[in-house]
Amino acid sequence: MLAYGLIGERLGHSFSPEVHRRFADYDYRLIELPPEAVAPFLRERAFAGVNVTIPYKRAVIPLCDALSDEAKRIGSVNTIVNEGGRLVGYNTDHYGFCRMAEAAGIPFAGRSVLILGSGGAGRTALAAARDLGAREALLVSRGGSGPDTIDYETAYRAHAGADILVNATPVGMYPHAGAAPIDLARFPACSGVLDMVFNPLRTALLLQAATRGIPYANGLCMLVSQGKRAAELFTGKTFDSAREAAAVRAITLARANLVLIGMPGCGKTTVGRLIAGRLGRPFVDLDEAVAAEAGRSCAEIIETDGEPAFRELEARTAGRVGATFGQVIAAGGGTVVRQDAMDALRQNGCVIWLERPLDLLATGGRPLSKGGAALAALLAAREPLYRRYADRRLPNDDSAARTAEAACHIFETEDWLCASL
Repeated sequence: MLAYGLIGERLGHSFSPEVHRRFADYDYRLIELPPEAVAPFLRERAFAGVNVTIPYKRAVIPLCDALSDEAKRIGSVNTIVNEGGRLVGYNTDHYGFCRMAEAAGIPFAGRSVLILGSGGAGRTALAAARDLGAREALLVSRGGSGPDTIDYETAYRAHAGADILVNATPVGMYPHAGAAPIDLARFPACSGVLDMVFNPLRTALLLQAATRGIPYANGLCMLVSQGKRAAELFTGKTFDSAREAAAVRAITLARANLVLIGMPGCGKTTVGRLIAGRLGRPFVDLDEAVAAEAGRSCAEIIETDGEPAFRELEARTAGRVGATFGQVIAAGGGTVVRQDAMDALRQNGCVIWLERPLDLLATGGRPLSKGGAALAALLAAREPLYRRYADRRLPNDDSAARTAEAACHIFETEDWLCASL
């Protein structure tokens, strides 16, 4: 008999087993089921408890023998417990959503909320937003039919003043990380963004929020918190909130990259190698990765094909490198000139800008960094971009070892990505 697990249609990139390991020592498996297999699986009752994810949170309701009051009110089930042969459906996502909003420091009371997606996750967010005191909360879907539901065109036209946007769709989830469900520029009053997606750590939607200085949170806080509540239902035990916070931080750090940006010759490669050694992580020099892919040095590519061709290859390489977890990455000095390249590095990265005085920058063998007035002009052009994309700034005018230690401290102890529980 199966102990515990997660049922869904596609689960290849799920973090759920790791979440549950943080709370209890039980066997937890991923169970991919096509739609026609869900009912037979549940009717067999050969499990102690399961979590339910996209697209089955509403489909499982008629297959349960009983529902908790919250699941019944919301119309969505994400946890089923086999209680002596009776399948009881619960909604632990509601608790997780409220914890995510709390962690992000985004108050809902008296504010207008648009929730993208009208499935089980969207309905949970709708109920939670109202319970948190939202003045108005609406679902947004392509069809736009049903109570409390509008289409995207109506959202853009009549609700551009929305205070909070919530993504309850899978849009932006790996491996389609470049997609965003909406354009934040069309919601100028937005002051908070929550995205239930947690892979990548920063979706395209959250990158828009970060660039605009809007408070945001990814779905990892929600995943961990609802997982804790599910584990409590599975085991009959109670787990304190400190374990939630520790789990969010541990999972974030295990998957995040530390990315160094800054002027050519500021010490990104030297410091990056020291950081990688301290953290026990692989080191990737983006220039070296580009050269390896092209079979030529970066200088040869720029001199032969021109800088635009080099930047195109650099952006493609950044897309591949940035999608991988747990690395230390030294970007090129000019990687910041392409937003798509930086978005690829930022999606899973803590971006630290290494600042070094002009007179200390190494310029040998750098075709775009010749020194003197040209170097000063290059800094003037790129400094606003470094500032735009950096999560933190770090002077590198001391020893490389001390700079590396300071970078590790930022990465491991500061809330550079999402709010803490």
